[in-house]
Amino acid sequence: MNAAIFLDRDGVIIENRDQYVLGWEDVAFIPEALEALRNICNSPFRIVLVTNQSSVGRGLITLETALEINRRVVEHVQAAGGRIDGTWICPHSPEENCSCRKPKPGLLLQAASAMNLNLSHSFMVGDALSDLQAGWAAGVREAILVRTGRGTHQSRLPQVADLPPFHTFDTLAEALIHICSQVSCS
Repeated sequence: MNAAIFLDRDGVIIENRDQYVLGWEDVAFIPEALEALRNICNSPFRIVLVTNQSSVGRGLITLETALEINRRVVEHVQAAGGRIDGTWICPHSPEENCSCRKPKPGLLLQAASAMNLNLSHSFMVGDALSDLQAGWAAGVREAILVRTGRGTHQSRLPQVADLPPFHTFDTLAEALIHICSQVSCS
């Protein structure tokens, strides 16, 4: 079984948008994220994108558009010398109470089943407490918060005191260096 680094998309790889990412014209890559993904391209980890996209469930974009945005994100990462081995999307609105919307672990569990991943040796990196909660619920080795996107604000929320301890880093690059310091990435 393979270990994975699960990554949230918005706020970790691309910039968050207050009014959602509704088309390719709304995509702006976090430059450090592209470099970080290039730097771990040869790692033994599977790199897996897990993203809530409630804009689909809210009727703002179609599922096809959301999937196309993800496809183009992966292509852009590859063109920059990085890789993403799989993408999983939750298209539901929060009101639908599905099992795949983070903080629930469904996306990670789906990816683990499809890609034969060992969750207890895997990591979750996100910019929201819901990303961390999804990772913990799925049984990952460690959940990590990055301050890009909503991470700075999220790290100051009162509910942080009720959560298990977690590492917080300024960028995806720093989070990946931390991961590689614990587990050989070469």
